Amino acid sequence: MSDHPVTRATFDDVMLPNYAPAAIVPVRAAGSRVWDQEEREYIDFAGGIAVNCLGHCHPALVNALKAQGEKLWHVSNIWTNEPALRLAKKLTEKTFAEKVYFCNSGAEANEAALKLARRWALEVHGAEKNQIIAFNQSFHGRTFFTVTVGGQAAYSDGFGPKPGGVEHTDFNDLAALEALMSDKTCAVIIEPIQGEGGVLPADEAYLQGVRDLCDKHNALLIFDEVQTGAGRTGHLYAYQAYGVVPDILTSAKGLGGGIPIGAMLTTTDVGQHLAFGTHGSTYGGNPLACAVAEAAFDLISSDAVLQGVAAREATIRQAVADINAKYSVFTEVRGKGLLLGLVLADEYKGKGRDFIAACIDQGLMILVAGPNVLRFAPALVISDDELADGLSRFEKAIAAVAQAS
Repeated sequence: MSDHPVTRATFDDVMLPNYAPAAIVPVRAAGSRVWDQEEREYIDFAGGIAVNCLGHCHPALVNALKAQGEKLWHVSNIWTNEPALRLAKKLTEKTFAEKVYFCNSGAEANEAALKLARRWALEVHGAEKNQIIAFNQSFHGRTFFTVTVGGQAAYSDGFGPKPGGVEHTDFNDLAALEALMSDKTCAVIIEPIQGEGGVLPADEAYLQGVRDLCDKHNALLIFDEVQTGAGRTGHLYAYQAYGVVPDILTSAKGLGGGIPIGAMLTTTDVGQHLAFGTHGSTYGGNPLACAVAEAAFDLISSDAVLQGVAAREATIRQAVADINAKYSVFTEVRGKGLLLGLVLADEYKGKGRDFIAACIDQGLMILVAGPNVLRFAPALVISDDELADGLSRFEKAIAAVAQAS
C-alpha cells in the first residue's frame, strides 16, 4: 500500500511534540471495536473524544461519503451547495435557531460565536459593551481567542499578550456571576456540562439564573455544546433538557460523526450582525462534510437513537456501581447520557493516566477529564455486546490498578 511503513516511532521522528499518543496505532474499526497494527482488538469508550457518536464506519455515513464523494467535494463559499443547505434547514427545524454558520471545528464555532457577540454589542449598544464572561475550568478551543476565553490559564499562558475584555468566575456560583456582570457585559459563554473541566453539569436553577442575568443586562448567552450536543446527553442538544434557551449555540464533535465540521446556530436578529464580509471559512460548509453530517444528523435526531442513550447510561452506571462496591475507586459518577465522568477517590487522585494505561492493557479505550476524572464518551448506538465486553474489560483494569496500589 505504501513505500513507507510507519509505526508509533515515526510520530517522534516527523510530528511536533504537542501530543503524546499511546503506543498503539489504530488502523481499522467497525461499530465500537477498533484494531491496531498488531491486529489487537479494543472496545472504544472514548469515541474520538465524543466525536464518533454512531461508532466507526456506520453504513449510513459510509454510503453518504461515497455518494457525495462522486458528486462534489468542495466549491468554497463563493457558491453555496445542497448538502450545506439541507443540513442547515434540519438544524433550524430541530432547534431554537433560525440561522446557521458552518466551519470545521468546535474552536472555530466558538470563535465565530464570540466574534458575533462582540459585533452585535458594538452595533446595537456601543463599543464599551465588550466584556465576555466565561468560567473557571471551562474549555472552548485552542485558537488564541477561544483558549483565552477558556478557564484554564495553562492552555493560554506563554504565547504573549492575550485578547482583552475577558473575565472568569466560578461555575455553578450564581452570586459570583451576578457580582461580575453589568451593562458592559457583552456575552456569557458556558458549557451546560463542563467537559474537559471534569464532566461537571450545571445545576438547573443556576443555568436559568444565568439566562435571567443575561436578560437583565442585555447580554447574549452562548452555549458551548461542542461536547454535549449531537445527542450526547440523550437530547439533541443539552439546552433542551434544561429548558433554557441560549442566543447562540455552538456544535461540532459528534455533529459530523467523525468528519470534521462545526456549526454556530443563532437567531435571525442576532445573526444579522455577522453581515457580508465580516467572517468566513474556506472549508466551512464543505459539501462532503455536510453530506456526511446530514446522514449522521438524521440518525442522531431520531427517537430511537436519543431514547437509547438513557438505557445505555443506566447500564454503565450500574456496572460502575458494582465495580466500585468491590474496589472503592470512585466517589461519584457525574454527567448525563453518554458523557460520564468517574471521579477518583482521594487515594487515586492524580492517577487518571494509570487507569488509561491499564484499560489499554485490557483492550479498552477510555478518556480522562483532568487528572482525577475518568471519562466515558462511547457511541450513542454502542451495542449491548460491545458495552458488556467493554465494562468487563474496565473491571479488570480497575482491579489491576487497585491491586498495584
